[in-house]
Amino acid sequence: MRVVTVVGARPQFVKAAVVSRDLARLGVEERLVHTGQHYDDAMSRVFFEEMGIPEPAHNLGVGSGSHGAQTARVLERLETVLEAETPDLVLVYGDTNSTLAGALAAVKLHVPVAHVEAGMRSFNRRMPEEVNRVVTDHLASLHLCATRAAVAHLAAEGVTDGVHWVGDVMLDAVRHFRERARGRARRLTGPDEERYAAATCHRAENTDDPARLREIVAGIRALSERLPVFFPAHPRTRSAMDALGVDPGPAVTVLDPLPYHEMIDLQAGAALVLTDSGGVQKEAFFLGVPCVTFRDETEWGETLLNGWNRLAGASAARIVEAARRALEDPPRGVPDLGPFGAGRAAARVAALVAEAGQ
Repeated sequence: MRVVTVVGARPQFVKAAVVSRDLARLGVEERLVHTGQHYDDAMSRVFFEEMGIPEPAHNLGVGSGSHGAQTARVLERLETVLEAETPDLVLVYGDTNSTLAGALAAVKLHVPVAHVEAGMRSFNRRMPEEVNRVVTDHLASLHLCATRAAVAHLAAEGVTDGVHWVGDVMLDAVRHFRERARGRARRLTGPDEERYAAATCHRAENTDDPARLREIVAGIRALSERLPVFFPAHPRTRSAMDALGVDPGPAVTVLDPLPYHEMIDLQAGAALVLTDSGGVQKEAFFLGVPCVTFRDETEWGETLLNGWNRLAGASAARIVEAARRALEDPPRGVPDLGPFGAGRAAARVAALVAEAGQ
């Protein structure tokens, strides 16, 4: 069986790292296609090197651009690759433009599509990611769901065939790489840094809206008066902050994007994580670190239970208040990881993909 896997962004590299290993164990021939949606070394190559991801068979080199232009370039270039590779199945992850274009290119050539993280919904169609995931789900024939809630979302849309709850492959990745990552963030925090927050912000709804970005940066700056903040910044975020002339303050260390191991270790050692990333929300939850999310809704409602994650929107006042509550009255016990499986999602994904090719 031959599978073409389409990846293009940091979270997809993380997921592919654990799934590709299990596909190989089952004797599935995988041809990895890197769309080039994330293309610089800090956002791309370092992940392949440190996580042992196979070298891509193809790099489409699409680069950045508007949603329409980026999706169109992937669709055009991937079609040629699929015609040459003649796969039995195309595997896509998550909700990026690469995900949507991969699914479109496959179904137009009558190649079945398997979607990892199928069924996730924020119910906010203004998010490009929501549009990508909804359309991909209605193109796919194999739906590999991270949570049972995702299964229910698909059923509500009339999608019931080929739907499987497998668990979350990002939990597999955190468990697999955690020990290897231990101590990697000390070069950033210093050996004696005991209490800090870690922050990220990258979604277009925040970075492309000056009012929202100003509020988020103001919230981070106010929090930094209480404890230092380490802020690995997406290039788009950094550019937007510079254009607006907003300064997060002297107690905020703005960093380039971090390799996976350093990012996991930075989160694990934090007293609090602040983010608008779905993946970082989950990683904080898996690591047992309270999180404040710069969004008005989340696809990962399971993380909200018992105060592990708090939605603060793009309001400095709400961010500060949510952070105060998380720090002064942190969640008790450990997060309930049951909805995300038991760390065996990658093996289930690989088995179902292999079975689909029989």
